[in-house]
Amino acid sequence: MDIRIEDLTKRYGPQTAVDGISFTVRAGEVLGFLGPNGAGKTTTMKLICGLAAPDGGRVLVGGRDVAMEPEAVRQRIGYLPESNPLYEEMPVLDLLRFTARLHDVPADRIDERLRAMVEACGLAREKHKRVGELSKGYRQRVGLAQAMVHDPDVLILDEPTTGLDPNQIVEIRELIKELGRAKTVIFSTHILPEVEATCDRILIIDKGRIRADGGPADLRGRAAGRAVLAVRIEQGDPTSVLGALAALPEVEQASPAADGGYVVQVREGLRAEPAIFRLCVERGWTLTGLHLQETRLEDVFRELTLN
Repeated sequence: MDIRIEDLTKRYGPQTAVDGISFTVRAGEVLGFLGPNGAGKTTTMKLICGLAAPDGGRVLVGGRDVAMEPEAVRQRIGYLPESNPLYEEMPVLDLLRFTARLHDVPADRIDERLRAMVEACGLAREKHKRVGELSKGYRQRVGLAQAMVHDPDVLILDEPTTGLDPNQIVEIRELIKELGRAKTVIFSTHILPEVEATCDRILIIDKGRIRADGGPADLRGRAAGRAVLAVRIEQGDPTSVLGALAALPEVEQASPAADGGYVVQVREGLRAEPAIFRLCVERGWTLTGLHLQETRLEDVFRELTLN
């Protein structure tokens, strides 16, 4: 089931949280939604789910306008909010059964759906406990199970791996990838390697506007014209080496690296390797390392959101 966002706008008083954004998520696609705190991610997710009313534009889920048919759309969406509100006095199975009834899951299918959620979210050992007795990580798993118990076509997950340990994060990541084969998934996170490992596509939002939209490799390619070199020079005073590297016409910026080497940003469209090699020969320095650094998604994210 596809999602289409058309010129969507949401204001809170004088602040514009979502500023006329438009994008489409195709059926069976896993979209990673990135942005700094306050960028508009959670507001956009609430607008998609019909939990907030837009001030402009519209959201179509499977061709249905969320504002015109909110109840019909909500039956097709599973939503895990960042805060993950749960009834702490209820046992896990009772909570999932209650949620299934709220979503009008047929009575003869409820037990089947509960078994599937317990297995998928790793709740077998905790299923008879009260929610309030669970660790934060297991509460997050219950929230994910609650979002999926009615077998929705669309999943909206706001920070789904919050509070999970590394092993649990890998398990949930694999679950999201598996779900993405049959469902439309949008999830937000601040863990960039998680996005690269899970998503078909990444959308970066900042100050309520879309800054980038594409696959992980596409976004890393944004900086391809400005090569970054990792350089190691064994001889020479570090201050002198840094100054000499920065003075090369081909170099835009040079800075010390954490491993004792140097990070050299090359001017767009140029190559600095021959000039660095000649510099070391002229100064009598030993060049022990010179290679092109792969542009990281983190670098692209910072470039787009720090301005």
